[in-house]
Amino acid sequence: MAAAVGAGALRGPVRSLLWAGWGGGCRRFWAPSGGSPAADASSGSGALSPFDRRLKRKQKNWAALQAEPAKCDYLREEVGSRMADRVFDIPRTFPLALDVGSGRGYIAQHLTKKNTVESEIPTFNVVADEEFLPFKEDTFDLVLSSLSLHWVNDLPRAFREIHQVLKPDGVFIGAMFGGDTLYELRCSLQLAELEREGGFSPHVSPFTAVSDLGHLLSRAGFNTLTVDTDEIQVNYPGLFEVMEDLQGMGESNCSWNRKPLLHRETMLAAAAIYQEMYGNSDGSVPATFQIYYMIGWKFHESQARPAQRGSATVSLGDLAKIDGLLSRGKK
Repeated sequence: MAAAVGAGALRGPVRSLLWAGWGGGCRRFWAPSGGSPAADASSGSGALSPFDRRLKRKQKNWAALQAEPAKCDYLREEVGSRMADRVFDIPRTFPLALDVGSGRGYIAQHLTKKNTVESEIPTFNVVADEEFLPFKEDTFDLVLSSLSLHWVNDLPRAFREIHQVLKPDGVFIGAMFGGDTLYELRCSLQLAELEREGGFSPHVSPFTAVSDLGHLLSRAGFNTLTVDTDEIQVNYPGLFEVMEDLQGMGESNCSWNRKPLLHRETMLAAAAIYQEMYGNSDGSVPATFQIYYMIGWKFHESQARPAQRGSATVSLGDLAKIDGLLSRGKK
């Protein structure tokens, strides 16, 4: 789903915003990602389609229909705040922006003057898929995406779609889960299955490596790239509470090669291993979420470019002589 905003007289970096993803509330509605026929056609299993997008749609919709869906939004709200900080770091105004995978507007609520859940920025909702954005080329000044692209089957295509809808000199700011996310849960489940069942299956979805992000963004046409990593650690009473909150976030595993169920004995063993290997002194257990943040710009003639090869007038080797020259000057 995507949401657009009409221009207004608001103070802040964003004048108008389009939401793309899942959202809820009086002004927003839950919509499936993968709603287009083309997206459904590409959702089959295989090496190029590691995720069951229909299952992910059901998981997200189930989480949205719970009595208190917002109680599991703490992680998305924190990352949304950090994404908003990156928007404010850019000293310009964006008349029209797109939020891919917006949820309940976790970024938009931090782009306003007041610390309120409801965004002051007017928005419109449009059902869409991350891999098939239904917008014309050169439409948006800013595209945002927070914790949504890790469920995309064709990430290079999604980056190309984002690049296409950006205006020249437009910027993409994104955040997605990294490879070390939930490593405590992954290791505990693997060791428990090896002990109790003699083998293990993947129970945590695969994530993109940070070393690949820059290459993928560059191939999509972005330049002046910035990629950095961060970690958020959340403490829980135990393994079962970790899995319960993941389900409440709509972040349960939806890989095609997932194991349909875990035996009770394996789950109890995993909980004990989790506590023994990673438990805190107060009895709680940590869950680590690694976040990749990325910024990429669409080319424009006004952007700074690297000088031509061989045009330098000073050798880097001369830098070693600076200390000697400075010491002579002091004498």
